[in-house]
Formats: sequence, C-alpha cells, structure tokens
Amino acid sequence: MVGITSYGAYIPWHRINRMTIYWTIGFINQATITPGEKAVANYDEDSLSMAVNAGMDCLTGMDRSKIDGLYLATTTAPYKERQNAGIISTALDLKPTARSADFTASVKAGTTAVLAACDAVKAETAQSILVCSSDCRLGPAGSFQEENYGDAAAAVLIGNKNVIANLIGTHSITYDFMDQWRIENEKYTRIWEDRWVRDEGYGKFVAEAIGGLMKKYSINPKDIAKVCFPGVYHRQHPTIGKQLGFKPEQLQDHMFATVGLTGSSNPLLILVAALEDAKPGDKIIVASYGNGGDVLLFEVTPEITKLSARKGVKKHLAHKTELKSYEKMVTFRNVITIDIAGRGEQFFPTSATILWRDRKKLYGLVGTKCKACGTPQWPPQRVCINPKCKAIDKMEEYRFSDRHGKLFTYTGDNLAFSPTPPELYGMIDFDGGGRAMFNLSDCTLEELRVNMPIEMTFRKRWEAPGFVGYGWKGTPVMG
Repeated sequence: MVGITSYGAYIPWHRINRMTIYWTIGFINQATITPGEKAVANYDEDSLSMAVNAGMDCLTGMDRSKIDGLYLATTTAPYKERQNAGIISTALDLKPTARSADFTASVKAGTTAVLAACDAVKAETAQSILVCSSDCRLGPAGSFQEENYGDAAAAVLIGNKNVIANLIGTHSITYDFMDQWRIENEKYTRIWEDRWVRDEGYGKFVAEAIGGLMKKYSINPKDIAKVCFPGVYHRQHPTIGKQLGFKPEQLQDHMFATVGLTGSSNPLLILVAALEDAKPGDKIIVASYGNGGDVLLFEVTPEITKLSARKGVKKHLAHKTELKSYEKMVTFRNVITIDIAGRGEQFFPTSATILWRDRKKLYGLVGTKCKACGTPQWPPQRVCINPKCKAIDKMEEYRFSDRHGKLFTYTGDNLAFSPTPPELYGMIDFDGGGRAMFNLSDCTLEELRVNMPIEMTFRKRWEAPGFVGYGWKGTPVMG
C-alpha cells in the first residue's frame, strides 16, 4: 500500500482584505474587485521558509532518520542555480543520504512531485518521501493577480507504512496552454485574456482531467466524499463540480476567500483541509490546474485516527492578524524600495565556507547535549556549560527546532532597522533545557510577556547580492 502517511500546512499570520487593495490601487482596473481576504507572507518569509514550516508540521512525531527523500514544488524558488530542496532538507535535519529534487515551472508542480514520490515508493527505491509545495507569487500593482494570489505551503509524506490515505489511481493531461507565464528575470506573472483563460483553459481542463480519472476507474460521483481543486475562477468552481455530477457538499472549500490562489501548493493545501475532516473509507479526489493538470484518487484508511494532531489548515486559518496597509504588503514583497537608512545598511555574513561548516547549527538549529549530565546547549559546544559538569568532548547532537520553550526576557528595539519596527528579541528557555537569544516574529511588542510559550519558525534573515540567508526565529505558540 502506497499513499499519504502524514500531512502538514503553513499559512502566514498576515491577511489582507481585498477591499484594502482595491481602495488603494483599484482605480487601475475596476474589474479586479473580488471578495474576502488573502494570506500575505511576512517580510522575513518566502516560498522556501514556508516550505520548511509546512514540513515541520508534517513531520510532527515522525522519525526523521527514516525519511528517504525530499521534493520541493514551487514556481518562486529563491535560487535558480542552487538546489532549494537541499536547503530545506538541511533545515529539517534530514539525513545526507535523503534524495532531493526541485519541481518547478508550472503551478501543477505540487501534484507532479507527489506523483513522482509515489512512483519512487512503488518502485521500492524509497520508503518515505516528504513533498513540500510552496509559492509566493506576485502580480503587477492593480492587477487581478495581485488581489487573488495568496501565499501558503503544504506538505505530505508519501510512504508504504502506516498509510492514512491509500493512492488508488491517477490521471494526467498536458497542454501547452499559455494562460499565465513568467520568463527569465521577470518579477510578475503575465496572463492572457481573462475570459479566454476561464472558458478555454480552467473550465475545460479541470473537467477533462477529473472526468478522465472517473472514466478510467469507473467512478460514480456518489462514491466520492470530497473533490479538491483550486478555485482559479471561484464562480466557475461549482459549475465544474456540477458538470462532473458532484453535489455542492462534495466540493472541498477552495479557500479563495480566506487564503487566495497559492500556486503549486493550492491543490495540496485543499487536500490537507479535506484530510483533517476525513473518515476511514472516504474517497478523495485532488486535482491541479496548470498546463493541463494531474488528478489523484485516495481512499482514507483507519490509520488516520492514529495520527497525532497537526496545525494543518484549521489552526492556521484561525491564527491571523489583519494587515491594514497596502503599502506594508508591497514593502514586504520588495515591490517598492524603502529607505533603510544607515542602520539597515550593514554587512551580512555570506561566506559559503562558514555556511557549510555551520550548516546544522544555522539551518538545522542543531546544538549539543552533554552525554555526561544531559545538559542541552545551543550553539553547539565542546565544553559542557553546566558548572557542576564541565565535561569536554562528550557531546551528542541535539535538535532545538522542534522544541517549544518559554520567553525568559524580551525587548523591542526601535533603533535597529526593521520593515515592521520595533525589532523584537527574546531569550528563550527551551523545554528540556537550553537557553538562547533569538529574534521574534509574527507578534507585537504589546502581546509579549514573560513565560509566554514560544516555538521556532524558519525565516529569511537577510538578502545580499546573489545570496539569501535563512535561520530560525521564535514566535508565540499557535493557539
């Protein structure tokens, strides 16, 4: 049996009401107005950092030493020549022998990566592969893409043991249909005439792909619990479902009005939401749209009742704050250049040599634990910091990224540069031992308090010419 053994998701803390965008820039194109809100990545987030956080959620309670591979699906990878999946694998502290690969260039890349992972497990070249899908796409100011595109990530673990959703069948179609595209060195996606995309692309391809799967496996619509596919045109979404013979309650919420169109992560994010409420025996169809589409049919097994709680989609949807400024949103995405003054113009450590030597410490947040007295410490040390021990070179690796802690002290710095001042720092006491200072994110100075529960989140730390630096920050525990 091959299928999904775990799932996870990540949706940024910030949401912006689409009317906020419309009332600021809507005069450019008054036809862009759409309902609801969308998720906006913070200034220290991108597709790679979100993929790590979705992967962290997916791997809750899992033995990472048994992960044989990591696939990343994204159309907005920060590096064009440096494997982005390799950075994620290091951040998640996976073994060096884990196979890694980047899937890109189409918003159906998420489902394509899942298909590749399933094929590898079926072929017994791997037993467990983590698929992370994430996107932070940009549309030109005043465009409907700007209002519709949301930022999010999803992750599924594909394996052959303790399967919670068994893969029953697949079907794919491929067309070189130019609905949206982006060439080298372009920042924004381009789109062809809107009605053409809706009527000749989305409306036909999704129906053809799902219909092809149903015909291939003789599926009766009434046998399906949920159908998951992106709401690229949210008004046409129910029409496609009806055309295929599905009732409205069988269509999984596409989250257009709460998160937005999230690119390659969109179908997997909707699938995660369906799995959160799924029961053993439920059959779920998930389909992608982009240069054709992929369709996968899963059947939920009794193992789903044994899966420990995840943040998933539900907790992330509830954990949010409203971004009331359009100007902040475009600042976060570097659409406009802001004055960072002298304090923001500082040297960033971009040495590839140092990064290689300290990769587990910086990206994996791996410290040490004294084998003599059991004291954890980060950064890693040769000498135990316990004054009653002080053992030398008796250390083992100890990962802090998946551990919670409490805020011992904190401060807000109005002199240090930050796109959202003040810059926040906190001393964190980790559960089980260990204390270290970290930047804090996705919170305000007013809500911080001593002994507040804190967890770690992977973030973009800086950008320099030709280099994007990543690391870990603290954030209040969700909920």
